[in-house]
Formats: sequence, C-alpha cells, structure tokens
Amino acid sequence: MSNTEETTMRDTASDGGEAIIVGGGMVGAALACLLGEAGVSLTLLDARPGPLDAEAVGRGLPGRRVSALTPVSQRLLERLGAWEWMQARRVTPYRGMRVWDAEGTGEVSFSADEAGLPVLGHIVENDVVLAALEARLAALPTVTRRFGARVAGLESASPGRAVVLEGGERLAAPLVVAADGARSPLRELAGIGVSARDTGHAAVVTTVRNAQAHGGVARQAFLPSGPLAFLPLTVDGDDRYCSIVWSTAPEEAERLCGLPAEALAAELETAFAARLGPVSVMDRAQAVPLVQRHAERYVLPGLALVGDAAHSIHPLAGQGVNLGLMDAAVLAEELLEGRRRTATLGGEAWLSRYARRRRGDNAAMLGLMDGFRWLFGARHPAVTLARNLGMSGVDRLAPVKRLLMQQAAGKRGRLPAACR
Repeated sequence: MSNTEETTMRDTASDGGEAIIVGGGMVGAALACLLGEAGVSLTLLDARPGPLDAEAVGRGLPGRRVSALTPVSQRLLERLGAWEWMQARRVTPYRGMRVWDAEGTGEVSFSADEAGLPVLGHIVENDVVLAALEARLAALPTVTRRFGARVAGLESASPGRAVVLEGGERLAAPLVVAADGARSPLRELAGIGVSARDTGHAAVVTTVRNAQAHGGVARQAFLPSGPLAFLPLTVDGDDRYCSIVWSTAPEEAERLCGLPAEALAAELETAFAARLGPVSVMDRAQAVPLVQRHAERYVLPGLALVGDAAHSIHPLAGQGVNLGLMDAAVLAEELLEGRRRTATLGGEAWLSRYARRRRGDNAAMLGLMDGFRWLFGARHPAVTLARNLGMSGVDRLAPVKRLLMQQAAGKRGRLPAACR
C-alpha cells in the first residue's frame, strides 16, 4: 500500500495541526506547499478519492481545462519547485496576443518584447499544475493529506475552528481555510454571503488542431454571442493545437456541445474567420456555466477564504487561477509573519491584513470584467464604433499597451515575496 493510500485510510486524530485547508485543487495545494515548506503542520482535506495519476498527466491529448498562467504565477510555481516538473510534461509559452472585434475593424496586438518580458504567459492544463503541486506535497513531512474527505459541519473551537467530516469525525485547528471552489460548502457553513452575477454565458471548452501553427500567439475574437479564444498548445512538438474557450449563451453552448465534431469544427472555423485555417475538433466539447461571484468578506475569526471560494471571475481575461494563486501567496506570507511574532497561526490581525491586500485587487478585476462584458456585449452602433476606434487607438499607443500587458502579467500592487 502506498503512503498516499495509508494517509487516505488511516484514522486521523482530532488535532488537525496548525491549519486545516479544505480543498485540494491548485490554490489549496499551492497554499499547503507554501505553509508546509515553512514547517507548518497542517491537514489538507480533499473530496476527490485520490491524487492524480502523475504518469498519465501531460501525456497524449491535452485536458480540456487549461489556465493562462502569468509570469508572476510562474515565479510562485518556480519557488515551490513545481515548475520544472510542469515543463517536463507540457507547458506552452505565448509571446503574443491578438484581440479583435468580429463586428468591426478594431484589432490590437500585444507582444512580450513590447512589454519587456520574456513571455506574456504560459497555457498549461490544470491537471499538469495540480500534479506538480501534489508531487511537492508528497515530500513535505508536516502536511497530512486526506482524500475522500467531505466537510459536513463547521464549529467554533478553542482556539480556532473545527470541521466535522461526513461520518462524524471532527478535526480542529487554530485556522481553517476554505479553498473548496466557487460553490464553497465551507463558505456557506460559515454564513458568509456572496454577491453573484449571472454572466448570461456558459463556456464551451474543447481542444482543436488547426491547419496552421499558432506561432506562440493567444488569439481572442469578440463575437456578438461572446468572446472566442484560441489558446496555443504544443503537443509532442506539434504547435498546431489550441485550447478553445467560447463564451456564449447557455442554450447556444448546449447546442454547440451537441454537434458532431465536424459540424462544431465548421462553426469554430467560421466564427474565428479561419485565421489558422481549417479546424479539427480533437475532444468532446464541454459546457461550463459562468457565474461571477464575490464573497462579502474573506475572513472570520479562525477562517479564511481563498481562490474561487472567495471570488470567481469570467474567463475573459484568463485571470481566475492567477488571482487564486496570489491569494495563496499573500495569505501564506501574512500567516507566516504572524507566526513568527506570536504562538498561534492565523491571528485576526494577520487575517485582516490578508483580506485588505487581496479583496480590493480582486474586486477591481471583477469590476473590469463587468466593464468588458458590457462594452463587447453592447449592440448599439455608437458603442460598436467607439469600441473599434478604441482598440485601434490602443494598438498605436506603445506606453498604454505596455501598461496593459504588465497588468495582465500580474504586476499589480505589492507582490508577496514568493512571487517577486
């Protein structure tokens, strides 16, 4: 029996360590790595039955769910020792971006050279990121991973909080962190409200192979129905693959996902104006509902929210996981600073510092996405004209483009030390 299986099946004491992290996705795993590397004893609870199959991840056809990782997120993953593992599997750098309005002539191009950066980012399958983090977690002796663990209750404890698992087991720690996704059960158990905005879209995701190479350029067309992104992927040296994220009305997404591969390919080729030539759909299309959420507060005594549990965002700017990884880095930085000064992890003053540093930045990004959705969703001729003129104007203003690219690269505000 493997160490992971032993951890999964053995009885666990009621002491959850200095922290309990609920949710073993990319953000929860990154936070566990940051704390575990500092010697913090913690328990990571994951509802999945077991870890990813590291031998299968990053092999063959790419997974449908990918992220556009910024250079700042790359630095964090390098700091955690995960990036080298990811590079050995599959990461695709992109040095350019092209964005255009399908209803007009507006178009803007960005390049890494203009931004003074080696790359603008990397397109990486979510499973590749998570498998790399899981490999790091397995080497950290102070981290206990519990798979198949679902939280059914949240209680006050002295000090901190206690979580009650399905089956009645109770784990207590000075700090509990909710990293359990956009529909966070832990957030609901804590009674933290959330402002939710239905974007009116669902994202159709799949993988395609184009007739022409992507050239390390991420492309996005703003269609009347919503944005369509072709995100570059390189598979076994073949740079004609792209990950598709097509945001459209839910009923249209359902229709597209129900099409045969050849019919969906024809729709994609037409919508994308065949910019990369004929398209072949390589995987079954999946529709993902898009609801933008923001928790009313990020912290309570003995409790913190990170990642999608705190905020979920439209994939328009590809910032979702990057915001979550920044949450993890900032929270770890504040917790460890507080731990150096006091005996208990997760004092209220340090949790408040985390909330102040992250909530404003996340709120600004959510607001920006609302503005973009309105701007590119408006059908009024005057708005369409202004939109196209604005895009063309930005394309001619190098300083403005440089600022936008640095913002998109994650260079906003005070970066935590792990990301510098």
